[in-house]
Amino acid sequence: MNRVYILAFLIALLASFLLTPYVKKLAFKIGALDRPNKRKVHHKVMPRLGGLAIYCGFLLSVLCTMHISRDVLGLLLGGTVIMIVGVIDDKYQLPAKVKLLGQILAACVLVLFDIKIEWLNNPWGGYFYLEYFSIPLTIFWVISFTNVVNLIDGLDGLAAGVSAIASITVILVAVQQGVFPVAILTAALAGGIIGFIRYNFNPASIFMGDTGSMFIGYMLAAISIFGAVKSAATIALIVPAVALGLPIMDTAFAILRRYTNGRPIFQPDKGHLHHRLLAMGMSQRQAVLFMYAISATLSVAAVVLTEVDGYFAAVVIAIIVTCVAIGAKKIGILNDR
Repeated sequence: MNRVYILAFLIALLASFLLTPYVKKLAFKIGALDRPNKRKVHHKVMPRLGGLAIYCGFLLSVLCTMHISRDVLGLLLGGTVIMIVGVIDDKYQLPAKVKLLGQILAACVLVLFDIKIEWLNNPWGGYFYLEYFSIPLTIFWVISFTNVVNLIDGLDGLAAGVSAIASITVILVAVQQGVFPVAILTAALAGGIIGFIRYNFNPASIFMGDTGSMFIGYMLAAISIFGAVKSAATIALIVPAVALGLPIMDTAFAILRRYTNGRPIFQPDKGHLHHRLLAMGMSQRQAVLFMYAISATLSVAAVVLTEVDGYFAAVVIAIIVTCVAIGAKKIGILNDR
């Protein structure tokens, strides 16, 4: 059991790597294409749907390496629902409200299988039991993760790389704490992502599309809830949240920026961090690698949080937030232009 997560990683990586060229052909065949416009940085028609290869690699890996218990079945069914929503969106460009309904449906699958946030650790001992707030908090958690990965998917390899770094962080913590079901699930996800990156890094030949970004965000959220149940520790929720701190904070700044400038919150703009880095003169590769470095730093902080007490953890988080606020102000990420 202790080494099965390595096998899970390798199976998913190989499957994703081998399947991506076929998914690319399928994307062209069904018209799941991303056409350039003034907001996007690519200049030619690109196939979307790459997340389907990630999903297939993940599913095959889990089926080969895990006992499919009721809760694992819930994770797979929920992931399948969000994958289907993503495929439809990559083909037809669903309205935001319809896509949100699909995300809520996928989150409800977890609740139906009793995969939900029912309590949080009390820093002074014991637990806070959420009772009636359990289901809405679970749905909010899943939808938030699903969308933050989606919103950072703006440069070749960016969302995939940041998600892979976050996934590897979760694997390390899960192995360290002996929560091997979480390690296996996350290793399958990481393998699928890394197998796909070969085709997605600049210059990309295929995009993961909403099929990939929503599936990855959903699975990281679902696995974190699954881990919190298995380990009886809220740290299972905190680690992926800190490791994904870059897209989470970029999304928060986007919402604040649009609100303060009188724009609809869901209206896309060119104010995201990667847009700012490109405007400062970085190439796509330089901007992506810079954001990888930030994600890696946050991932180290996430691992540190598992080794310290609640008060020191609060100090670490406060330092991270302060550094981010200073950096955001310097590059003008809250400005409309």
